[in-house]
Amino acid sequence: MQPQLDLANETCPPCGADTRPMDAQEAQQLMAHIPNWSMHESGQKIHRRLTFKGFAKAAYCANLSMYVSDLTFHHADVQFGWGYCQIDYTSHDVGGLTRRDFICAAKLDLLLDKE
Repeated sequence: MQPQLDLANETCPPCGADTRPMDAQEAQQLMAHIPNWSMHESGQKIHRRLTFKGFAKAAYCANLSMYVSDLTFHHADVQFGWGYCQIDYTSHDVGGLTRRDFICAAKLDLLLDKE
């Protein structure tokens, strides 16, 4: 069993000119620490879909994900409507996943689990 990482308490490292997307093996290792998330079939983004009994909570969830993204100087791609909110993280500037995507996902999970 892998040691538990505390991704939610890490600081998002900025992407620099030399930042490259992580390889599939590293991404799969980090997926074990964010069990509510799934890897997109392309391997270039992670996503979480939440369901609700109405529109307001879906909108609140979308706003919360945007708040977390803003705090970490990163951003999520968010889709929401009546009864659902889907959050995707990828590092567009490097064309794939970086550690910061996993950190943002863990930070968001921490807040969502408090509800």
